[in-house]
Amino acid sequence: MATHRPLCRFLALLALALQLLGGSARLAGPTYVSEYYTQAPQKLSLYHWYGSARLFVFRVPENTVVMRWILQTSKGKGAQCQNINITAHFRAGAPPVINPLHTKFGTNTVALPSFNITIPLLTRDHTNVFLNISNPVQGDWFVAAHLPEDDGKIEVKGFSAKCSYIFQPQMFVQRLLNVPVLQPNTSLRMSVSFIYPVTHMRIFIPENTVQLAIQITNCAVNNQVVEACPVTLLIGSNSLPNSYLKVVNCSESVNCKKTLASPPWMKWLPVTVENSNADWSVSFNIAAQLAVCTPTESGYLPILFKNLTLFSKDVTMNNEEMFAASMKTNTTEATNVQRSCFRTQPVLREALDIASVRFYVLNGPEVAVTSDYPIILLLNLNTGRDSGGTIILNLRLNKTSLLTENATVFACLSPGSPVIAMDANSINCGEDLSLGYLLKMNTSLLSTYLHVPYPETGRWYLTLQILCPNDKGGDDCGKETARVGVSTVLSPCIGDCGVYGECRLLRAHGYLYAACVCKAGWSGWSCTDDTHAQTYQKQLLATLLLTLSNLVFIPAIVVAVHRYYFVEAAVYLFTMVFSTFYHACDQPGIAVMCIMEYDTLQYCDFLGSVLSVWVTVLCMARLKSQLKYVLFILGSLLIAMSMQLDRRGLWNLLGPCLFAILVMLAAWVSQCVRRRHCYPPTWKRWVFFLLPGIGSAVIAIAVYGFLETKENYYYTHSIWHILVAGSVVFLLPPGKKHLHLWFWPRKFTCGYQICSNIKEDLYVVC
Repeated sequence: MATHRPLCRFLALLALALQLLGGSARLAGPTYVSEYYTQAPQKLSLYHWYGSARLFVFRVPENTVVMRWILQTSKGKGAQCQNINITAHFRAGAPPVINPLHTKFGTNTVALPSFNITIPLLTRDHTNVFLNISNPVQGDWFVAAHLPEDDGKIEVKGFSAKCSYIFQPQMFVQRLLNVPVLQPNTSLRMSVSFIYPVTHMRIFIPENTVQLAIQITNCAVNNQVVEACPVTLLIGSNSLPNSYLKVVNCSESVNCKKTLASPPWMKWLPVTVENSNADWSVSFNIAAQLAVCTPTESGYLPILFKNLTLFSKDVTMNNEEMFAASMKTNTTEATNVQRSCFRTQPVLREALDIASVRFYVLNGPEVAVTSDYPIILLLNLNTGRDSGGTIILNLRLNKTSLLTENATVFACLSPGSPVIAMDANSINCGEDLSLGYLLKMNTSLLSTYLHVPYPETGRWYLTLQILCPNDKGGDDCGKETARVGVSTVLSPCIGDCGVYGECRLLRAHGYLYAACVCKAGWSGWSCTDDTHAQTYQKQLLATLLLTLSNLVFIPAIVVAVHRYYFVEAAVYLFTMVFSTFYHACDQPGIAVMCIMEYDTLQYCDFLGSVLSVWVTVLCMARLKSQLKYVLFILGSLLIAMSMQLDRRGLWNLLGPCLFAILVMLAAWVSQCVRRRHCYPPTWKRWVFFLLPGIGSAVIAIAVYGFLETKENYYYTHSIWHILVAGSVVFLLPPGKKHLHLWFWPRKFTCGYQICSNIKEDLYVVC
């Protein structure tokens, strides 16, 4: 062993040297870190409303250059598992606004289409789909998955086997460490080659930046100076479905320069340069210039740049050091681009509840809008909390304050950065790296509004300015001034989903968001689509059918009283009353009447239905009174407990029914053995009572379990009421013929002696 020690030491030193050399080689180039994120698989549902979709939330770290989605789907085994398509929607910054049912959105409601991908689940039990995204936006990414549209069939829980469709998204990211910082007015010498064909940088955009210019100069290919640089310049990030990524092919122009108006404020902006030819080694200088415009004060302290400190997780920079040189030249740059400054209006934010915020305009609610320069209001939405609601913006123009008839007040709501230069002839607003929403007001249209569901978190800006026709800066309007009332709130739902909708709060992995569930045939994002809406007459008809059909229990109550089944009659009366008022309260439209809480009415209706079956079958068994009433009470307690646990469970109905039927069959067999002939003994009892009653009950179960849908519920369920109540009339056995109901007058004639009729197991006062 001693002879091998020098050789082992030599090999160990050689391995260490190679490791150090490899490490130094890696330090010379970019350093990438790979990270993997996953979430628990979830069972998908047929789509009926937004709550039917399963929402997943992922956090993309900063400096991510490549993101890869791995979408795993699977289905169960069995004949019930058919071929089906799974749809997955993607969006950065907020949940995707989806519309699988192709319904109409409300007026002035922004509905940007989301990026989606369809995954077919055919013969294979599982499928994996991959999706690659380069230069993704950092922050929260949302994935919503669902099955096709719901067919509307009402299924009893546990009555039929259902196939399970499972969806699990996974995210693989590759991020870059030590990203070079591109400082304003400072040139960087960078290079790309066949080893490192891409180089990444980033630049911080301070507040009040009106223009960003990035230029590539002094390009050399294989150490030879060239005029047109064979590289591609990419500015910004990739966001689905909208790509806020500007691409410049520098090989097509001698002057490789890209100028962006109003880039996103207070954010790091990625800058990427890609090699157009993998066989070439290209070196170049890249520089950036910022044009910053100091806003006009509006009753508050001006921006103090030298006291501002910028934080970005692991990087802390003092603004005085970073922007001292650029701010001295930015005033000149702002003048050169001929863009007027703006005035900011302070806004206070008041958090009310989950996805509920109110914004107050200081010295408002009216804002003085001029034609000289735009007025900017900042609306700050907190990350991870406010993207699950809806921005509701209401603007009202004070007509008396606007003197020029052809003047128009333009308003633009945009995320990331404000739209500073607006055009009177434009039909939309936005900048190079952001998309805005345009509103207009004049003497003919004094008010307008805008709804933005699921807004991206971060900074939103409302820009107001007066413009005239053929006006791009307010010069044609003179010194026009107007007062505009601004009301901005973040609400969970638009108008609480209206009369025919309900706003519900949903949760996905700790993330809270709200959505509308519609009723009475209404549909749409905020239940404003009346394409398939039920008329009031149809709603009233449905209410009357579902409530008045319970009156069929009156014959059952009369028959039970006539045959001296008073406990059974009381149960039928309880069922009739609470089923009537439950269905009067359960209606989806406006023909609704609730005498108590909905949950209480539903519980009593379900409890009465099962108890009616329980006491009817036990009554048919013709047990002794003591045993029958013990089973009545014991069964009622157990049924009440099971209803509290799961009132829609299948075995809560089948369990008591099957047990009661077994007791009845045992009692009938016992009677058959004792009497030595079939029981019930007469064929008339079977033909005219038992068989019609059993047939009615079987048809009722078939209608309840197989035919009910959301469209035909009001008449199929009414048929269920009629058949069940009718079966009770046929199935109740005949009463005791010798028993007199009104026996108490005899109590006073024969004293207080109690005798027992052992033959009939009845106790009466004689």
